[in-house]
Amino acid sequence: MTDTTITEVEASLADLTLEEKASLTSGASFWYTKPVERVGIPAIMVTDGPHGLRKQREGGDHLGIGDSVPATCFPPAVGLGSSWDVDLVHRVGEALGTETAIENVAVLLGPGINIKRSPLCGRNFEYLSEDPIVSGVLGAAIVNGIQSKGVGTSLKHFAANNQENDRMRSSSDVDPRPLREIYLRGFQRVVQDAQPWTVMCSYNRINGVYASEDPWLLTEVLRDEWGFEGVVVSDWGAVNERVAGIAAGLDLEMPSSNGVTDAQIVAAVQDGSLDESVVDVAAGRVIDLVRKSQAGAGSIEGPLDVEAHHALAREAAGRSIVLLKNDGDVLPLRRDARLAVIGSFAAEARYQGAGSSLISPTRLDNALDEIRTLADGEVAYAQGFSVAAEVSADETARLRDEAVAAASAAEVAVVFLGLPARLESEGYDRTDIDLPDDQLALLDAVVAANPNVVVVLSNGGVVALPFAEKVPAIIEGWLLGQAGGGATADVLFGEVNPSGKLTETIPVRLEDSPAFLDFPGESSHTRYGEGLFVGYRWYDARKLEVAYPFGHGLSYTTFAYDEATASVDASGDIAVTVSVTNTGARAGREIVQVYTSLPGSTVQRPVRELKAFASVALDAGETREVSLTVRRQDLAYWHVAADRWVVEGGQYAIDIAASSRDLRASATVEVDGDVVVLPLSRTSTLAEVFAHPVAGPMVQAALADMMGSMNGAASVMPEGVDMMQMMGSFPIGRLTMLSGLTGDGGGVSAEMIDGLIAMANAAQPQA
Repeated sequence: MTDTTITEVEASLADLTLEEKASLTSGASFWYTKPVERVGIPAIMVTDGPHGLRKQREGGDHLGIGDSVPATCFPPAVGLGSSWDVDLVHRVGEALGTETAIENVAVLLGPGINIKRSPLCGRNFEYLSEDPIVSGVLGAAIVNGIQSKGVGTSLKHFAANNQENDRMRSSSDVDPRPLREIYLRGFQRVVQDAQPWTVMCSYNRINGVYASEDPWLLTEVLRDEWGFEGVVVSDWGAVNERVAGIAAGLDLEMPSSNGVTDAQIVAAVQDGSLDESVVDVAAGRVIDLVRKSQAGAGSIEGPLDVEAHHALAREAAGRSIVLLKNDGDVLPLRRDARLAVIGSFAAEARYQGAGSSLISPTRLDNALDEIRTLADGEVAYAQGFSVAAEVSADETARLRDEAVAAASAAEVAVVFLGLPARLESEGYDRTDIDLPDDQLALLDAVVAANPNVVVVLSNGGVVALPFAEKVPAIIEGWLLGQAGGGATADVLFGEVNPSGKLTETIPVRLEDSPAFLDFPGESSHTRYGEGLFVGYRWYDARKLEVAYPFGHGLSYTTFAYDEATASVDASGDIAVTVSVTNTGARAGREIVQVYTSLPGSTVQRPVRELKAFASVALDAGETREVSLTVRRQDLAYWHVAADRWVVEGGQYAIDIAASSRDLRASATVEVDGDVVVLPLSRTSTLAEVFAHPVAGPMVQAALADMMGSMNGAASVMPEGVDMMQMMGSFPIGRLTMLSGLTGDGGGVSAEMIDGLIAMANAAQPQA
């Protein structure tokens, strides 16, 4: 807040009673905050996103059963993330902000940037990636785009919320390094790069503590470390104990508690268990949010340009499509080819997931109509399968026979497969990653009739691809929003050259996935046993075969990479440059990815980790030098003993790649490390003491003298054994045990050790 804003907020607080201040910290209804009309504080409306505005009519519910006003349904995060395009994502954010402002909504509840820990999470369609850099960079772009229009966002779900099963109480039990390096890193990036107006705390517990009442999470990390300035709002119904929550840093409870928790806060202040200043802080933040929303109110007037936003949705969907396979250049299709379009998803689009992000689209394309619009030749259609929960064997056989007949008469069969909407939703997780059996059987029958098959997938989470070797072309269409049908047709016919790349690994089997043994947990606890090794980090470390790797995606053209350079700039960041050439016959877009590793690191690390990326458009034959920046802070690991981020010094390998397993160029760069000197104690090992700049030289010399005077001890050691190295893990406090082994009656006393420790700790600044 600015000084002026602080003064205004303080003035408002001074005019409020304790009861009025407490009232500001919970909702008035499902979507509105409470007003205090006596002093001119109005209610504001917040509403669901994140890939469209879900403004429900009066009496609306949270999970999407009720109606909502029409809005543009952009590609959900599972699709939009695959664009890897910061500028595009920012433009989608601007459009979302415009629609939010026109509808006089103050805060759009999104984006969701939780890590895709398991492919089974029922809400993966709302999230961007299995990688925190992708999630953080694109999440910041969405937030900046939306908030540029004078409305707010709500970064969610904070934090370690990676499953739907038992989500209201389950504890995500995760060690410090993966918590910081994987699950919090993306949130930190968005907060520091974009300052969302609000952050939404999640339902779950983290290491046993509810996120809604965790002072370490909501205050120490979010505010004190990251500098967050806005409002912490609960997910709807996430509050466990309201007084504990407001003390921890939870400013606003949603939805309304009908005054119950307001009264609890007042009672806690009156009995002395809660300081009134805590209520002042929370209420002040809510007042500041209201003032910001008032400043932006009315800045954009309707009506909405429906056609322009639909065109942007089509562009975004086209960039979101990932071409997984294209053997024999089956794609793009000839306009005059005889086509058989097969599969119910072609005619009835599966374009978004279920739950709180359910958008009522302003219009809706389907792929079949759009294919027929672009095609010059015959386009036959067969439903192929039903998405109903129960279908008779006779009906299944009839639909399959019709599809086989259509495929037999066509030059190319375009088969739309995917997950029925009932299998993916907020509130529950999937039980497998398989496509329905009837769809797989249909595909086998079609391939037998006509092997020239293009598979188009519609799914919010990854699916197994047992047919990958059977068909020449596969398009991963994800969920593409209201214009996805047109975008799919654009890619099929080459109107759009596909440029999307996977932001999550497609495994061969569910059993290969990192969280397989620990998902979804038991007894309301989920152990994050894979640690740092989430997504591609796991598959690379274990050298597992995958169906398609993280970062993979083909184009209708080809790209060549020249030699790369890397250097540390004045700020400590690594500047990476590489020239990329479009070596094909048509314009295209390449996603250049930068991965880093540190051979010989002193801590456990993945084989390589993504640290930067760029989307680069190139005309046929064009060469462009691409510059990317690896932030120094993104090289840091979480030092558990020092309890802080540390950049380890050394020669880093920089891999410039087309995917996590398609490395195209490399460079090395020397990075200076951070100095970490931990305080010594009696339990410090000799190796740790040796490394200490003050105590190390003294102890090594003293220990060498002691070893030399030990009664025959050295003579029993095998030749070549380094006594000093062997004793590296020996706690210094136990050196007193060696006193009786010296021949001169000397030795090391506890007092000597304590004195050395005190002197060393006093002389050297600690971590």
